[in-house]
This record gives sequence, structure tokens and C-alpha cells, in this order.
Amino acid sequence: MNPDRLAGWWRAPRRLTSRIRAEQRTPLIQVVKTLASMIIAWFTCLLVFPDQLPIFGAIAALLVVQDNVDQSLSKGLERVVGVLLGVAVALLTGEFLGQHSWLFIAALVAGLALGWLLRMTPSAANQIVVSALLMIALGGLELHYGIERLVETLIGALIGVAVNALVAAPVRTLPVHEALVSLTEHAAAALRRIADALDRPRDDDWLEEMHVEARALQTERTRAHGLLRQARESLRLNPRSRRYWTGLEKDDALFQRLQPIVTQIGGMSRAVYDLYEPDLVSDASVVGMVEEIRRAAHDLERLVRADSQEPDAEEPPALTAPYTIPQAHPDHWVLIGSLMEDLRRVRGRITGELE
Repeated sequence: MNPDRLAGWWRAPRRLTSRIRAEQRTPLIQVVKTLASMIIAWFTCLLVFPDQLPIFGAIAALLVVQDNVDQSLSKGLERVVGVLLGVAVALLTGEFLGQHSWLFIAALVAGLALGWLLRMTPSAANQIVVSALLMIALGGLELHYGIERLVETLIGALIGVAVNALVAAPVRTLPVHEALVSLTEHAAAALRRIADALDRPRDDDWLEEMHVEARALQTERTRAHGLLRQARESLRLNPRSRRYWTGLEKDDALFQRLQPIVTQIGGMSRAVYDLYEPDLVSDASVVGMVEEIRRAAHDLERLVRADSQEPDAEEPPALTAPYTIPQAHPDHWVLIGSLMEDLRRVRGRITGELE
């Protein structure tokens, strides 16, 4: 049998499972809180409505325990509104069409159409359909039954939000700080690689590797931006947020400073990759620029070291007066001028002069 075909069969299950598996495992505390919310909602609803199984309340509690309190509140509102409209759809379709086998199809069409007319999100529209189908399947086409299911849903949603907020409310500030430290260190390393490219002659493979590493900063910046957004969401409506806001604001300020620096580093890397010539290393202005780029890398790392070191142990800044070139090289002035402008902007962002 063809080995390539065997390899394809072996990879196919892995590709399939990657579509349903998350990159990271859900924290165990979130699973425990979800289970606790469902159990509490189940028995609470039984106390209020002892004659009915609290399916709606348990489902609401299950859906409401989200990654952060703000999302829990949004999901709870979505669930309550979805059940309200779903109950209305079930009652109206049952009133006009009666108990027929195709009543499920009619409720499905009506629920999707209502969600579309109200411009609801797909998730919210699905809540309408699921709630209507559950109403019909559980045999309740009377107004009092629908009101009881709505109250039951509200109880489950409130319990889910309360448990998620009061029991170790999720905080996502540490990952964003670690991502920013990593981004800063990698940006400084990319600057040093650009300086190394101008320090002595390099071949094409070395230059390509340097450029690939610099371009990777864009992906890392995007990831840090996403983590920063998640961190803000995790602190919104969070009872534990007060102690974390100060640190997150510092990380946010650092990210705003890093964003243009990453852009400038990418431009410097591209310019060197496209316009590099071996005789650049012998130009006196380039020799001085190499030292300035390395100083910029040193001071860029200081942006994150300042928070982790004692004030007395902190390294002094390496950047001094702006570097100037009295006369550019007649053959390489485009590259030198481009690097000088990008270096000026990097320096200004590091020192805060361009903020």
C-alpha cells in the first residue's frame, strides 16, 4: 500500500479532532462552578415548581457560567430573552395550528424567522428555536406553563451569574502580562538581529531568517492584543477587579507603546532584507547606527525589567542624544535614511517623546 496514503489516513482523525478540541483545557474550577450552578438551580427550581422537572433552569445555569462575569451576564440575558420569545412562539403556533405532528416544523420556522426579523445573533436566535421546541416536546402549550418555564430560566440564569461572580471570579490579567514581556523581549532580539546584519557581511539565508523573525512579531502582537481584550472583559463587573486594574492599565500603556515599535522593526527588517549590500558594513555612518540600534534594544528591554527589579538594581538607559549622519552614502542613502527614520521613531516611543 502507498505509504503516503497511509500517512493521510493517519492524519485524518487528528485533523477531525482538532476541529472540536480547544487549544487549552478549561480550568477545572470553571467545570466545578458549572456543575455546582446546575445542581443549585435544579433543587431551587424544584422548591418553586415541585411538579415539573427543572430542565429550563438547569440549561440556563449550564449556559450562563462563562469565561468571565461580563459574558455570563450577557449569556444570561440572551437565554432569558430567548426563552421568552420561544415560549411566545410555542404558544402562538399551538393556538393557531393545534396539536399536530408538524407543529415542531412550524415552531422551528417561526422561531428562526423571528430571530431574523429582530436582527438577533445566531446564538440568540437558536435559543428561541430550542426553547419553543422544548415547550412543545414537554407538553406545555398553556400560558401558565410558559410563565413557569420563564421564571425557572430566570432562576437558573441568576444562580449561574452569582456563582461565577462570587466563587473565584475569573481573572485573565497574568497571560496578557506574560505575552507583553515576551513580545518586548522578542522585539529587542529582532532589533539586535538587524544590528548584527549591519555589523558584518551576511548571506541571503541569514537575512531571510532575520526577516522571518521580525515578521513573527506581528502575529505575537495580535495575540497580545486579543489577550488584553480578554483581560479587560474578565475585570468588567468582577468583584475582584479593583486589585488588578492598576496592573492592567500599566500593561495597556506598555502595549500602546509597543505597537508602533513592532511596526517600525518590521519596516527596518524589510528595508535591510530588500536593499542589503555587503559593503554597507564598512560605512562609518552604518557602524555608528549599529551601536544605536543595540542601545535601542537594551532600552526596549528596560520597559519590562523596570517592573520586576528593585529601583537600585535597574540598569541605566543606553540611549543618549539622537544619532545624526552629516552626509549619507551616495549608493546606500535610501536604506540608511529609512533605517534612520525608523530608528528615530523607535527611540521616541521608548523614551516617550512621541507619545
